[in-house]
Amino acid sequence: MIKILFICYGNICRSPMAEYILKDMIEKRNLISQFEIASAATSTEEIWGGKGNPIYPPAKEELRRHGIGKTSYTDFSGKRARQVTAADYEYYDYILCADADNIRSTIRITGPDRAGKIKLLLDYAGRPGQSIADPWYTGDFRTTYQDIVEGCEGLLRHLGIE
Repeated sequence: MIKILFICYGNICRSPMAEYILKDMIEKRNLISQFEIASAATSTEEIWGGKGNPIYPPAKEELRRHGIGKTSYTDFSGKRARQVTAADYEYYDYILCADADNIRSTIRITGPDRAGKIKLLLDYAGRPGQSIADPWYTGDFRTTYQDIVEGCEGLLRHLGIE
């Protein structure tokens, strides 16, 4: 089983979008049993009293616009923000960040990237070092969606899945 964790700052926009975009791609390829896919935040800003906030409404709308969320596997209605932990580093095979700040913050939480697991998602899209813009600030959820799709498709190619 290939275990993938997507990371962004708050776990309400980019990383849950990536989680469910990849789940949709995996489901359409009938590969659900071969993957475990999740997402987390580097901050606790979207977590209150131990309970994380749901996916930001415009991010949900963008996923729905592309037909994501209609199956039990891609149903994001119960998704809540959570913070990455040191244990996540050992558990997941790939820890894919939306931007360089997320990499630095993840390493502060998990410790050194001894196994080279922590990368930018867009590294797999032939865009090394490039960030996925945060739609919380840009308001551009379409471009974020397109960048994530490109990164996830590149990751699947890297894994030998077309």
